[in-house]
Amino acid sequence: MTNVRVASASARRPAGLPMILAAASFGFTIVQLDVTIVNVALDAIGREFGAPTASLQWVVDAYTLLLAALLLSAGALGDRFGPRRAFLAGLVLFALSSAACGLAHDALQLILARAIQGAAAALLVPPSLALITHAAAGDDKARAWAVGWWTAAGGVSIAAGPVIGGLLIGALGWRWVFLVNLPLCLLGAALTLAFVPEVPPREKRPLDLPGQVLAFLALVGLVGAVIEGGHRGWSDPLVLGALAGGVAAGAAFLAVEMRSAHPAVPLEVFRNRMVWSAVAIGVGVNFTYYGVIFVLGLFLQRSAGYDAVQAGLAFLPLTATFIVSNLLSSRIAHRFGPARTMAGGVLVAALGYALTSRLTPTTPFWLMVPGFLLIPGGMGTAVPAMTSALLASVDRHFSGTASGVLNACRQAAGAAGVAVMGALAAGGPERIAAGLRVSGLIAAAVLLVAAWLAWRSEGRTAASVG
Repeated sequence: MTNVRVASASARRPAGLPMILAAASFGFTIVQLDVTIVNVALDAIGREFGAPTASLQWVVDAYTLLLAALLLSAGALGDRFGPRRAFLAGLVLFALSSAACGLAHDALQLILARAIQGAAAALLVPPSLALITHAAAGDDKARAWAVGWWTAAGGVSIAAGPVIGGLLIGALGWRWVFLVNLPLCLLGAALTLAFVPEVPPREKRPLDLPGQVLAFLALVGLVGAVIEGGHRGWSDPLVLGALAGGVAAGAAFLAVEMRSAHPAVPLEVFRNRMVWSAVAIGVGVNFTYYGVIFVLGLFLQRSAGYDAVQAGLAFLPLTATFIVSNLLSSRIAHRFGPARTMAGGVLVAALGYALTSRLTPTTPFWLMVPGFLLIPGGMGTAVPAMTSALLASVDRHFSGTASGVLNACRQAAGAAGVAVMGALAAGGPERIAAGLRVSGLIAAAVLLVAAWLAWRSEGRTAASVG
């Protein structure tokens, strides 16, 4: 058994790593920020464009679906052409698509621009982690320290998204939740050009285009069926066709991957039980958080009567707790090991979701706070251990592809969470409140299963993949 131990922040670090970490974390921060910053803007977007709940779900999921699907190839592209080049290309495309989002004239234009933004985000995530891995090559303690901070940056930004979004909407309007990305991308590119060295690309293996296309069709079909099913009804021919097409594409994807010489999802990654455990935790965390935050943003504004600024500030406890739990995660994992840290973290988050399921439109804010503290407290503890455990389980030259697989699974789960829980909350204020109650219970149950899978991985980790 290889017992992965995550190092403390006091570890000695290779020269240049802090600035490389800053640049890589900046890109990851932008990606994660745009997952949730839009949530408190949905009410304003819906009112301006006359968009139903299903359209608002597509505003969120167009981003996460493209991010999830293209992550499968983005990791391989980074390995092939070099992570620095892929990272810079992602920043440029992200800035352009963010401008298109901010200038959209209707819901359809916004959804299409969000899809391009998701594609750009896919070019940022695996290369950013690969840059860190190469910078800390041969130093497990430095890698664990860097991954902890990289994960913390993403965790804090995803939690801070609604807070920042609420403040921007109150001061400048909803379009600025997208336009704010322009200076952020410029700063990220400047840091990368100044401090990040070129990383030699790996062998130029062919991309798995059939697998990539089938993965995209499967995700869009299945998630789209759930979104439109809540709006059109489950017997609608479009919904049934999307569901059947998604299932067929998913089955074809598995068949293609089993036969491909260069698969988008290398099946050998899943021979390691720790990889299975990390993916289970990632799927559970994203499915529950993305889904509940989508419903919670609508609940606070349409059911509880908060304005955009108040709704954004209501998310502040989640942000603060993410910071603390991310930074403490490495110490906890160093003492108890990654499997127990992951399991314990998601159990704490499950309790937070159970408390959130008890909220009503008249619940005072101070009674919301315990759940809002436990959710990020548990997730922020589990995710850094998850990421470090995955990277320690694969060869470092395989890190881009492995991180692409993990993050693709996470983002797909997030899109599914928005689809499922958004469908439960489609309707007026009472339906949204009822949807939040059910969503909280579903989230708690999902994380209980994820915790059990993580706990089972303790002591059963196979040899490193690579």
